[in-house]
Amino acid sequence: MNDNQTPIRSLKGIGEKTGKLFEKLGVSTVEDLLCYYPRAYHAYEDPVPVGELKIDSTCAVAGVLQRDACVKRFQHIQIITVSLKDETGTLQLVWYNMPFLRNTLQAGTYHVFCGKVVKKNNRLTMEQPEIYTREGYQAVRKTMQPVYGQTKGLGNKAIAKAVAQALDLRQMERDFMPSALRAKYELAELNFAIEHIHFPANKQELLFARKRLVFDEFFLFLLAVRRLKEKRENQNSSWVIKLSVEVKRLKERLPFRLTKAQEKVLNEIEWDLSGGLVMNRLVQGDVGSGKTIIAVLALLHVAYNGCQGALMAPTEVLARQHYEKMSKLLETYDIPQKLVLVTGSMTAKEKKTAYEKIKSHEADIIIGTHALIQEKVVYDKLALVITDEQHRFGVGQRELLGNKGQRPHVIVMSATPIPRTLAIILYGDLDISVIDELPSNRLPIKNCVVDSGFRKKAYDFIDKQVAMGRQAYVICPMVEASEMIEAENVLDYSKTLKEMLPHISISYLHGKMKAKEKNQIMEQFAAGEIKVLVSTTVIEVGVDVPNATVIMIENAERFGLAQLHQLRGRVGRGEHQSYCIMINCGDQDGTQKRLDILNRSNDGFYIASEDLKLRGPGDIFGLRQSGEMEFQLADIFTDANLLKTVSEEVNLLLEEDCELEKESHQELKQRLDSYLQKSYEKLNL
Repeated sequence: MNDNQTPIRSLKGIGEKTGKLFEKLGVSTVEDLLCYYPRAYHAYEDPVPVGELKIDSTCAVAGVLQRDACVKRFQHIQIITVSLKDETGTLQLVWYNMPFLRNTLQAGTYHVFCGKVVKKNNRLTMEQPEIYTREGYQAVRKTMQPVYGQTKGLGNKAIAKAVAQALDLRQMERDFMPSALRAKYELAELNFAIEHIHFPANKQELLFARKRLVFDEFFLFLLAVRRLKEKRENQNSSWVIKLSVEVKRLKERLPFRLTKAQEKVLNEIEWDLSGGLVMNRLVQGDVGSGKTIIAVLALLHVAYNGCQGALMAPTEVLARQHYEKMSKLLETYDIPQKLVLVTGSMTAKEKKTAYEKIKSHEADIIIGTHALIQEKVVYDKLALVITDEQHRFGVGQRELLGNKGQRPHVIVMSATPIPRTLAIILYGDLDISVIDELPSNRLPIKNCVVDSGFRKKAYDFIDKQVAMGRQAYVICPMVEASEMIEAENVLDYSKTLKEMLPHISISYLHGKMKAKEKNQIMEQFAAGEIKVLVSTTVIEVGVDVPNATVIMIENAERFGLAQLHQLRGRVGRGEHQSYCIMINCGDQDGTQKRLDILNRSNDGFYIASEDLKLRGPGDIFGLRQSGEMEFQLADIFTDANLLKTVSEEVNLLLEEDCELEKESHQELKQRLDSYLQKSYEKLNL
């Protein structure tokens, strides 16, 4: 076994308890740990005078304390405060539940404090700053320290210590990248890049390491995509689907007319289904553009031809919602075809019954999560698979779908508005259709970008909307550079909101909750039992709740524009006017300019292209927004130019050696096989 595959618990100081915490972060082996890249970096610059501090910046301040620290108790929290004063101003420093600090923070002592500056109760405040002596800070000055994603009980220092140990013990990897490419693009050696992405000496070294690892991510992904394209091109189909008159009649009976864009995309799909070649098509459509009805009509074409169709959703809640909506549609229009639902949380008995119905063709249309592509599910004449995966559609899944049954037709639906030039590269194995028009009955969402002083008015507005029978989301960001996890942030916020609006039913949702718990909360919200849902971005790929008319996004400056647009798409789905309130707590140049793009437009494609223009190399950390595909570091927007370069190089390489048979490409071939294997493993198959 490769030394890098040894379990994380083989490292010194990582026992069973800490090992389980690492596993929560998806880290089980030394290799996983080496690939668990920092989410941000803390640069220890020279201390800044208090009068020059900028809100929302992380920096150091230094000085002599005039008074001892003050300790107060609020509910179950101990709050330690101290004021730091210099000739330019006063800064309040705050720590929570750290009463032992009063022995350190005494009048007359000199300290350097390092942390994030915020404005609280109209005062400049630094919360939970690190504390250094003069000598201690001198030792870390001008270095860059990694900041990792954390979980409760496993802080940043413990993760960084484990990574340092893993780097010392690791087995060096042979570099798989052709040397000519490394020289042409001045790419770092692989082992150097892995070490310095974790512990760079400075920003130049960090960018040098990152460029190599991003190049690798794009290169392996695009090689895998091109390989898929070769396999799929001009494949004869076992399923030539005759267009059904029943589907045409249903389309005419619907209570709404399809938009021109929907008609165009449906025609392209119908042409593919009936044309004799295997369909592999991406349907891109902005949030609310009406992709689902296109999927339903395509599935019914297949069902009326005596074949089976499957619709795969990213979450159980969404799968259940698709199932309920489609069941209602079939019942309303007396359509005899039968549906079945398959999800991971069903009991063994329920699954067995569902599998039998699929195998015996009692079910014509199967709806579920990615449990649908597991080996236990045996289909009878599976002719079409539609995946509504949005962010989670990797190479392994794309290949597996194409291999299911007798090579069914495949449609991928995505609400991520990627500019066409990038979509052609990323989805090179698929034909692309775009629904670039919203249904005429949709009211445009009213947007506003405001500062934190608007919060009270926002709560009053939510209160009024709930009184009118509506519902609301409040989105909290992930907590950066903190020992706290996002769940605690959501919990604290929902507690505060319950105190502000005690008469309203409020609940919370976050990614650390168990699937069953998440499903229950979302179902209660969809049913109107919960009026305000405080959540992390876990609702980004969420259910359709037409009654939700307000989404309030805290710290909007921390999110990428595409992600904010996806979040905003949770409202505006019903007949009532909807609103998006973005709270901008940032004070950095360009923040307001970015958010104004969203304020001006509800068009996802316009937003994505404008975001692309605004962003540059300085934005590479803290703004990642393209969670789709399988990239850990790469961002298709920020790294768009590198993506285009890598795409050209992959094409040239495959023209020269399409099977990677040359001796100089053997390491690359092995790495590609390993990459694909990991892609399959991610599907838990």
